[in-house]
Amino acid sequence: MSEFTRVRLRDISSRVATRNSIGNTNVLTISATHGLVNQEEFFNRRVAGADLSQYHLLKEGDFAYNKSYSAGRPAGVVRRLEGHEAGVVSPLYICFRPDDRRVNSSYLQYYFDSGLLDDSILWIAKEGVRNHGLLNVGVGDFFDLSVELPSLADQEWVVEVLDSVTELERGIEASIAKLRSLRQGVLLSSMESVVSQNPLQGWIRVPLRDVVPSVEYGISEALDTDTRGVPVLRMNNIQSGRIDVEELRFCSTASISGKLLLRRGDVLFNRTNSMEHVGKAAVWRNELPNASFASYLVRLIPDLRRVTPEFLVEWLMHPLVRKRVRSISTVAVQQVNVNPSRLRELEIDIPVDLAEQRSIVATLEASDEQISREIGELKKIRDLKQGLGGDLLTGRVAVSTMA
Repeated sequence: MSEFTRVRLRDISSRVATRNSIGNTNVLTISATHGLVNQEEFFNRRVAGADLSQYHLLKEGDFAYNKSYSAGRPAGVVRRLEGHEAGVVSPLYICFRPDDRRVNSSYLQYYFDSGLLDDSILWIAKEGVRNHGLLNVGVGDFFDLSVELPSLADQEWVVEVLDSVTELERGIEASIAKLRSLRQGVLLSSMESVVSQNPLQGWIRVPLRDVVPSVEYGISEALDTDTRGVPVLRMNNIQSGRIDVEELRFCSTASISGKLLLRRGDVLFNRTNSMEHVGKAAVWRNELPNASFASYLVRLIPDLRRVTPEFLVEWLMHPLVRKRVRSISTVAVQQVNVNPSRLRELEIDIPVDLAEQRSIVATLEASDEQISREIGELKKIRDLKQGLGGDLLTGRVAVSTMA
């Protein structure tokens, strides 16, 4: 493999700041997962205003840097325009066009994805200075970032190796998407009563309060990272109908009443979140010896003689029920809230026979197990890609060795 040469980003690319004088209406936004995407298709609405004349006009192959930081993306996100001949982006983005005589465009995208520039970006951002959720990265400082490059031929080899892993990654992602779609079909068909004018035979339709006689708010005390306290579940700990015990926060034992400790079979409902995520629910299955829950969650305590906790969660996750939950939500500052009393006014469809409820849940959980296995494989592939990318993009491992 050839020697690496340190160059500045301005040496291998040129800034794109062309104003949208031609009236292009393809407004693009950066998604960390999906890249540069059409704003209307992604959000089901256009966030940009009517006047797009000051937006930057990009051509296919151009790059844009979104200075917005988020969990897992502390230095913001760089994405290349693909699948569109042209489009316009917010002037808040820093846009550039790589010089294909100096750098392979795909190599550059992998370089940004690797996080090798994150520390440098955070350093020039003058840590601690924030402006409406944006990192304070100047245009000049951004183009002064240093990149280490091998020869163009070796860049192409690196891209070929990483593309092969990316192809595996996308195959597993497609498999997961298909399995989730199939699971959704099973949920809809097994809970057909929910969308019927009248409950199906063997099912009843009653107000939720009839089968959930008790609802309790969580704790509102300050939380910290001191593991000597009691783990407290928050919004982020409910994922895909399951409890995720990663990224926990804790509360001192003295601050928590014993009655606010979780018990097996409690159903946690996310009453405060964004419109997309409000209403998420999960069953507590004693994932930890002791735990409590924060006040923006509520605990639904079902009548076990009438409904199983697992069925209750599946009902709450039904698309039509999610829609009903959103319809009774009230909008606060960048979040929506669901009043538990109004939630319990919703009507729930349930099989009278608890065995049928368990059978429906068992079928859905079998799908979950398949999805979980695929997610595990996807994590392995992504770990491989990250490690491989780090080795190849820094020259720790020669491309010829990998080939």
